[in-house]
Amino acid sequence: MPQKAYRYRFYPTPDQAVNLNRTFGCVRYIYNRSLRHRQDAWYQRQESVSYLQNSALLTAWKKEPERLWLNEVSSVPLQQTLRHLQAAYRHFFQGRAKYPTFKKKDGHQSAEYTASAFKWDGASLKLAKQAEPLAIRWSRPFKGHPTTVTVSRDPSGRYFVALLIDETVALLPVVNAVVGIDAGIKDVVVTSEGVASGNPRHTAKHAARLAKYQRRLARKQKGSNNRRKAKRKVARVHVKIAECRKDFTHKLTTALIRENQVICVENLAVKNMVKNPTLAKAIGDANWGELVRQLAYKAAWYGRTVVAIDRWFPSSKRCSSCGYTLPKLDLATRQWTCPECKTTHDRDVNAAHNIKAAGLAVLACGEIVNPVSAKAAIG
Repeated sequence: MPQKAYRYRFYPTPDQAVNLNRTFGCVRYIYNRSLRHRQDAWYQRQESVSYLQNSALLTAWKKEPERLWLNEVSSVPLQQTLRHLQAAYRHFFQGRAKYPTFKKKDGHQSAEYTASAFKWDGASLKLAKQAEPLAIRWSRPFKGHPTTVTVSRDPSGRYFVALLIDETVALLPVVNAVVGIDAGIKDVVVTSEGVASGNPRHTAKHAARLAKYQRRLARKQKGSNNRRKAKRKVARVHVKIAECRKDFTHKLTTALIRENQVICVENLAVKNMVKNPTLAKAIGDANWGELVRQLAYKAAWYGRTVVAIDRWFPSSKRCSSCGYTLPKLDLATRQWTCPECKTTHDRDVNAAHNIKAAGLAVLACGEIVNPVSAKAAIG
């Protein structure tokens, strides 16, 4: 059964905010101290620290006279952060992620509670070490009982709670439609049907406001309350940009999933592409990586298929009519005429046609690829 996460904003009371902020601090401390201990054990003694050894160290740390404040919060989030560190190391050694890094005080904060550390009565949620339920804004209903609860605070100071639910998602009706999509900057996607999504360019819309607050932040004295307030204003603009970008991506991917049975995409190396200093901001704003991720997990939920073709496939340079491939095609050239069949192509639509054809070929060979794991995703 797939797992689906529902994320809601909540408004803590002053006492709850103190408890949550203390919990975030303890979680961050245990994660960072455990990471430092593992690094020292390896570089100084070439020893590998297991999760069980790390868990035993946590018990000892909580007994230290100068660390008794670790006992003021629920023990479950502290234990969970050790599991997260263990997973981070496993992903690193399997080549799926970079080496774990230390958590920062000013960044995104979170704490995970398992079933033993919260109470859910079907209408309200109460966390361990708290006297009152959270004041959650229930923006949409869900069915089932939460298996885990993750409480978080973003850099702008907003609090959120994400509930992980084991949920059966109803499949969408089968449709006889296959589409290829070409990712771009002028339009985030162009389909093989010739439909262009457009590009809201959220970063450019808020660039002037962001620059104003960043200039104000640069003039504030480090460590002062005024700098803390100015930093939060900068964070709010970044949050606004991120939320607008996410909303556009969700609406676009949902429409593609509902209207098509098979979606063919390119397996783009977005992390390498953003190293281009000229296009990095535009590529990041287009949100290609998140778009493919959402397509993958939504396809798994609703019975659709996402096929990823090889990133080196010359989709833009190949004529979709006769198959001729240009030796070179500049990025500034938006239309070109095939020297063999004399067909005039729109660069993006032609690429989408080729991606669709290549995707169907991959599908016929039985090499179906949903580019990312869709085990759990925030709906």
